[in-house]
Amino acid sequence: MQERFVYHQIMDADDPAAAAVAKIAAAIGKPACARMLYSLLDGHARTSTELALVAEVSSSTGSVHLAHLKEQHLVRVLAQGKHRYYRLENDEVAAALEALAVVAGSSGKPFTPNTPTALRTARTCYDHMAGSVAVALHDCLTARMWLVPQLPVSDAYEVTTQGVEALQRIGLDVKGAQAPRRRFAYACVDWSERRPHLGGSLGAALLECALRRKWVTRELDSRALRVTRLGARELAAHFGLQISGLAGSPGRGPA
Repeated sequence: MQERFVYHQIMDADDPAAAAVAKIAAAIGKPACARMLYSLLDGHARTSTELALVAEVSSSTGSVHLAHLKEQHLVRVLAQGKHRYYRLENDEVAAALEALAVVAGSSGKPFTPNTPTALRTARTCYDHMAGSVAVALHDCLTARMWLVPQLPVSDAYEVTTQGVEALQRIGLDVKGAQAPRRRFAYACVDWSERRPHLGGSLGAALLECALRRKWVTRELDSRALRVTRLGARELAAHFGLQISGLAGSPGRGPA
């Protein structure tokens, strides 16, 4: 006999978790709040005035929205002297926003990327790398068994001994990435490629390593990352990635 779905077997209507999810969804569902949150995906902190401009609301309305987002643990406040800066609460919030962008772009039609080239090639997703380069890196790490699933968590990874050695050769401190009290490594669905890139503290360490070694550089006032000629050579040497089409202009990279 075919089993039938019964709602209360999954989550009771009075379950506190259900109420919490509804509150978070309501907060993100406000267009002004959504614009604020997505503007913070580049990893940069911003003032309430800057975020109000992004959201196209008054300063007072923006402050109300930010207080609500903070109450739902979607953003946190950094105090620096007289200034207060807002950024996403953590990389899990960033991953959720990225996943929602994927859902929002799902139409049932065959997927055709329409993301601007500069963002589709390489960009930041909070504090880790996203885009086609990041997806290719993820594929390499898993294909070479440097990253393997950490069961029973379906999207979590652990680094094999071979992976630790390979990543240390490029100057990435794997043990240091394991230290922060946050998720270490997981598959974060990429909104432009609709496939996973590497999230978590390991993904953040990989981006930091790429920036430090000048494999990629940040674009001013944008989430876009530019793959340098040195980066193209090093990514080919260490990971087998073939990145063509590089020129002197920002944002050029693989199609």
